[in-house]
Amino acid sequence: MELDSKAETRPLHEVIDSIRDKNPAALSSIADNWLLCAFAERDPAAARKALIALGENPTSLGPIVDARFNRPFMQGVIARMERDDAKAQAAFTAARAEQEKTVQAQPNYAPALCVLGLIDAGLGRKEEALREGRRAVELCPIKKDAVLSIAMVKYLGMIAAWVGEKDLACEQLAIAIRSPGDLSYGQLKLMPFWDPLRGDPRFEQIVASLAPKS
Repeated sequence: MELDSKAETRPLHEVIDSIRDKNPAALSSIADNWLLCAFAERDPAAARKALIALGENPTSLGPIVDARFNRPFMQGVIARMERDDAKAQAAFTAARAEQEKTVQAQPNYAPALCVLGLIDAGLGRKEEALREGRRAVELCPIKKDAVLSIAMVKYLGMIAAWVGEKDLACEQLAIAIRSPGDLSYGQLKLMPFWDPLRGDPRFEQIVASLAPKS
């Protein structure tokens, strides 16, 4: 809660450290939160340890599990944090091979398609990424599932940010924050997924609009 509402990672970090010290057998059960905490703190070493604890289990990019991302994808995100383009390219290529099978099995499943779109964005496949992101939004209208629909809008915004379409990204974020979801102040302020938008006045205004009121 502190991370989301105040962009403060310390309480979560302390809980994770306590579990690591006192009950290491339980690490796998909190590995997803450990990974998110490591991302928020820009700590690649901790992120890799969390990924090991997570094993082969897919995870999400936020507190709400609205789409599942495979292990190679997370390795790609870590590589992006370290600005290691070659390692990121290799990880996203492996992630795509896995995710493509999922999409082929469920071609009209919006969360799987938006994950493929984000992977393609990481690979620089701009047109494919945007097409997949838009298709995910089309497949999940608000009248069908309001919460998941907003999540797809969020991911289209993330895809757009990754491929340099800042106008589209900020437009989608402006839509997403008007409805319940996990686009909190802390998520937008801290998470590396939104780094391509940092410094853009429209993005900074959206972040400021979610900041805790003093």
